[in-house]
Amino acid sequence: MMYPDLQGKVALITGGSGGIGRETARVLAEQGMRVVVNGRDPVTVEAAVKGIGGAAIGVAADITDFAAVEAMREEVERRLGPVDVLAAFAGGGTGMPRPIDQMSVEDWHATVNANLTSAFLTIGSFLPRMRERRSGSIITMSSLAARTPTAASVAYTAAKAGVIALTRQLAYELGPTGIRVNAVAPSTIMTERLEERMPAEFQERLLAEHPIGRLGTPLDVANVTAFLASEASSWLTGLTIDVAGGKWMP
Repeated sequence: MMYPDLQGKVALITGGSGGIGRETARVLAEQGMRVVVNGRDPVTVEAAVKGIGGAAIGVAADITDFAAVEAMREEVERRLGPVDVLAAFAGGGTGMPRPIDQMSVEDWHATVNANLTSAFLTIGSFLPRMRERRSGSIITMSSLAARTPTAASVAYTAAKAGVIALTRQLAYELGPTGIRVNAVAPSTIMTERLEERMPAEFQERLLAEHPIGRLGTPLDVANVTAFLASEASSWLTGLTIDVAGGKWMP
């Protein structure tokens, strides 16, 4: 599906140097967008940009640091202009599940900062220019773990549930300004990294939990993101779309 209204617009994907973020950057570039790939590691950011080609650029930054986010925004605007589509996809791993009284304060803060605070800081930095232009699409990254108990840690689950609440509240506040805010909530997505680490027998067990009969791919999430970025979804805001193969049916 092609969305002509995305042609020439600027998209920033945080966490865009690997997995779902990298595939999303590639799909948006194929839509004719000028894409900014963000990640912490300059080497993986540059590799992602080379794989995408075209009008993609890379900006390495730690988006749990507001000063670094602001510096990234200034660089993006200097090179490409204001951002039209903001995909706040950066996040940390699910964490090892353990009783809450056995979780360290440091682990809690690290997980919440990576998955929730990072979205707050990124949106806070880029939102003023969207307000000025009274347009923009923001897409956040939640998880099936925010919908139902999983093997993820309590910190990850709480952070991803917070992303959904953040998305809804922002959609309510920003609707009159012409800015839309939606979330995607994937179930198990077979990134290269996960495929390398997940035993085949565990993959088979997960398959049985998804009515569609396969696990998700980064492209599944990227295609939903392109739809939410485009004017094809112009009357949709405050939604969380479960890219979950039928595992979650609200």
